[in-house]
Amino acid sequence: MDIKFSGSAVPKSGNLVLTVAAGAKLGSLGVEIDSQTDGQLKRAIAAAEFEAKRDSMLELIAPVGLKVDRLLLVGLGKPEDLGAYDLEKTGGAIAGRIGAASGRVALAVDDHEGFEMGGGRAAALLASGVKLRTYRFDKYKTKKKDEDKRLKALSVLTKSAAAARKAFAPLSGIADGVHLARDLVNEPANVLYPVEFAKRAKQLSKLGVKVEVLTEKDMEKLKMDALLGVGQGSVRDSRMVVMHWMGGKKGETPVAFIGKGVTFDTGGISLKPGAGMGDMKGDMGGAACVTGLMHALAARKAKANVIGIIGLAENMPDAAAQRPGDIVNSMSGQTIEILNTDAEGRLLLADVLWYAQDRFKPKFMVNLATLTGAILVALGKEYAGIFSNNDELAQRLTVSGEATGELVWRMPLSPAYDKMIDTPNADVKNVGGRYAGASTAAQFLQRFVNDVPWTHIDVAGTAMDSPKNEISQGWASGYGVRLLNHLVAEHYEG
Repeated sequence: MDIKFSGSAVPKSGNLVLTVAAGAKLGSLGVEIDSQTDGQLKRAIAAAEFEAKRDSMLELIAPVGLKVDRLLLVGLGKPEDLGAYDLEKTGGAIAGRIGAASGRVALAVDDHEGFEMGGGRAAALLASGVKLRTYRFDKYKTKKKDEDKRLKALSVLTKSAAAARKAFAPLSGIADGVHLARDLVNEPANVLYPVEFAKRAKQLSKLGVKVEVLTEKDMEKLKMDALLGVGQGSVRDSRMVVMHWMGGKKGETPVAFIGKGVTFDTGGISLKPGAGMGDMKGDMGGAACVTGLMHALAARKAKANVIGIIGLAENMPDAAAQRPGDIVNSMSGQTIEILNTDAEGRLLLADVLWYAQDRFKPKFMVNLATLTGAILVALGKEYAGIFSNNDELAQRLTVSGEATGELVWRMPLSPAYDKMIDTPNADVKNVGGRYAGASTAAQFLQRFVNDVPWTHIDVAGTAMDSPKNEISQGWASGYGVRLLNHLVAEHYEG
């Protein structure tokens, strides 16, 4: 989408959107527009009793004195109450209302009294919301030109145009990272399999990210049998991708983000029911998030040292697939009894988590995975569940979730859950029984992190088929990119 920032000149055609503060207070741009309508704007506001509550809207068709076809007033509520995410949501709401408007669309953003953002940042955040909302995944629609109903271009009018342009640049990079994550989750599994996913991650090198791709032979040398076992029933080779963004101080210890990337999950020999299995193209939502995050950090030149690692495999029920009852080794040296081949994501992550801490000695590790249906039972699709061995990291993620709207809720770890995954046949088994499935899955992962500060985020309900909102209207949400970018920006940049 093409978004440009310019001065306060009122457009001579198309559609004009004007922000209005609570109490229907007009800023300098609003006063200028009202003067061109000979006061019609204020009279219309009074007649409609428009109070400019947040995201309320009032539409005027062909207003006298203006050459635009339509003037849309958008309420902001009290400017002093607006946070960054509030403004992005309003931007998304504007994009939803305007739709595929014909002709020029301009968004006039006043520096309303009480705006803590100031200096064009409010305009930039509104534009960011518009960009996030207008995402579509329609590359496979042969008639999309006839059906396309999205806004393609926007001119943002503000007296702080230069500052808004500067503030929008990193926000645009973050939105691009979200869009990348959405694209990856939306892709069908016949197109996006482990090798192809690795190729797409490799493209981040254009932004300055160093990308390593480990093949099955490389992982065999590392004794990553748990990860390799997940993909051994597939004709598609497994991969692990290591992404380095070194934007911080030279030699400073990095932080690490790790993603589960099962590009399609049949359940393996423990075959899933057929109904809804097509959704399992999204079982790589964690890996998609980490890839999108690395794009966002590089695009905005984050002053942090960050490692992103994704394990990629396809879980299929071939004659070569692992069986319930098999016992496999892991990179850590621990043996794992596999009682359910559909509990495969934790096997993959066990090796990737061990690799990350063993090689990089990070300040912390955060892993994301569409790991359990149990987290959906507990939290629905409004929150991702987090499990952590570190209170500070968990609290920081909670605050970042509230700031970005990508909400998390802390769930319990306990020695009692640990006992549920003990087995007489190996060091650990990969399922713990019917109850507390999300917690026993997290407890399994904790056995592979040692004392490194760590948080597991179960995104089964939020990365795909998640509720639609002002900035996300598709099947894939790109969940986690904005959450983790905020975490890095607030606490780990120099």
